[in-house]
Amino acid sequence: MSPAPDLSTATWRKSSYSDGGDNNCVEVSDAFPGLVPVRDSKTPSAPALVVGAAAWSAFVGFAAGG
Repeated sequence: MSPAPDLSTATWRKSSYSDGGDNNCVEVSDAFPGLVPVRDSKTPSAPALVVGAAAWSAFVGFAAGG
């Protein structure tokens, strides 16, 4: 098991699937090759979920109906 990446300087962006509002948004960071950190925009200081890029891609494809 690999150690968790240091997310203290991560640049976060809101998911393109968010409704554009300030609530109920998922944020991701693109700065970690092979990994996708994910967090809830309502609680940015809470721990982020870090998943493998392939797993994230499969999840987004499934969620988008593909």
